[in-house]
Amino acid sequence: MTSFDTSSPQLNVWRAMLALAVVFVMLATTGWTALRTHRESGELQASLDKWTHGSLHGRRLPDPQAGPARLTRFFASLSAQDRSRLVHRYPLAVGNMNGAPVSLRYRANHIALEQQRAVERGRLHDRRLSATGQQDAGRRMHRYESLLAPGRQILSFDPAGTGRISEVFGNLTKARRISVVVPGVDTDLLTFQKTNRPYTAPVGMAKALYAAEHEADPGTRTAVIAWADYTAPDGLGVDAATGARAAEGSLRLNALLRALPGRAPVSMFCHSYGSVLCGIAAHDMPGRVADIAVAASPGMRVSKAADLDTGARVWAMRDATDWIRDVPYLEVGGLGHGADPVAADFGARVLSARDAHGHAGYFTPGTDSLRNLADIGTGAYDSVTCAGGSDACRAGLPAMTTAQRA
Repeated sequence: MTSFDTSSPQLNVWRAMLALAVVFVMLATTGWTALRTHRESGELQASLDKWTHGSLHGRRLPDPQAGPARLTRFFASLSAQDRSRLVHRYPLAVGNMNGAPVSLRYRANHIALEQQRAVERGRLHDRRLSATGQQDAGRRMHRYESLLAPGRQILSFDPAGTGRISEVFGNLTKARRISVVVPGVDTDLLTFQKTNRPYTAPVGMAKALYAAEHEADPGTRTAVIAWADYTAPDGLGVDAATGARAAEGSLRLNALLRALPGRAPVSMFCHSYGSVLCGIAAHDMPGRVADIAVAASPGMRVSKAADLDTGARVWAMRDATDWIRDVPYLEVGGLGHGADPVAADFGARVLSARDAHGHAGYFTPGTDSLRNLADIGTGAYDSVTCAGGSDACRAGLPAMTTAQRA
C-alpha cells in the first residue's frame, strides 16, 4: 500500500488549492454575493471633457490629468473671481481634480451634490421608472441631502454607478498629521455612512479615529480622510477574491496622496479588502506616507512585509473573533491575497485588537484597536499596545518628543 508524505510541498499546495476552491464554491452558492444594479452615469467624464475643451479669458485650460504641482500653480495664478467661475462651470471636474485647492474642491463638490440632488428629485417622480428605480432615486436624494449638511468637507464625488466619494474631518491644509481610512467591500455612496452600526462605515470610522486622535494628543493638529473613492467589490464574491478592484483603486489612492497639501506625515488605515488595495499601492506611495496599518486583512498580495517595497512602517491587527482568520491565506492563479499580515513570519508590527468584536468593530470607541490606530495617527508609537502583551511591535521605534507633537 502506497503511503503519502503528509509534509510534502506538493500535498500542501494541493490542500491549499482545495481549501480555496471550497471557499469560492461556498461564496458562489450560498447567496453571500450582494448583487446590485449599477446605474451608469457619465457626469464626471462629461465635466472633464467640457473642461478639456474649455478656456478662460481666451486661454486653454490645463490638462485635468496633469500633475498636481502643475494644477496647483494654475489655480494659484487665478483671481478669486476666476476660481469661482471655474467651480460653477465645471463642478465635478474641479471637485475631483488633484492639485486644486481643497477649499475649492469642497465648494465644487457642494455644487455638484446640489445638481445631483435635483436630478434624483426628478427621477423620484418619473413615472417611467419602476418602483425600484424610484426607490433608488429617493435613497440617493436623501444621501445627497445629508452630504450637503453645513460643515461637511467633500473632497471627491462621482455619482457614476454606485458612486464614489471621500470626506475630510479636520483642517487638511493645516494638519501636522494626516490619516487616511480605506474601507473594504460593500462600500459605495449609500453605505458611506450608516445610522445603525455607524462605526462600520467610512464616515463613522473616520470620525471615531479623528476623535480618538484628539483624545490621544490634543496638541497635535490632525485631519482624517474617509476615502471611498474607488469601486469596491460587491459582497464576498469573486471580485473580493481577486486584486482587480484593488489595483484600479490603488491608482486613484496614490493620485490623491501625491496631491495632498503641505508636508505632514500620512498614516494609512486599511480595513479588510482595503488592505489589499493598500498592499498593491504601497510601492508607489509618496515618501511622506509614514505608516500603513491594516486591520482584518485577507492579505496584502505579498508573502512578507518587505515585499511591499515601502519605507513606511507596516502594522497589522486582527481580533480573535474575526472570521477573516479562517480564509485561506494564499494566492493561486490570481485568487486569494497572499500571506497573513499578523503571522510572525510576515514581518509586520502586530498590534492588540482586544475588544474589537468581530470583523467590523476595529473603529469602535473604547477598543484597543482604535486607541492603537489613534496612537499611530498622532505618531505616538511608544504608546501602542502590542498583541499578546509583548513589546515586539515597538522594537526600534523612538519615543515622540514634545517638539514633534507640537
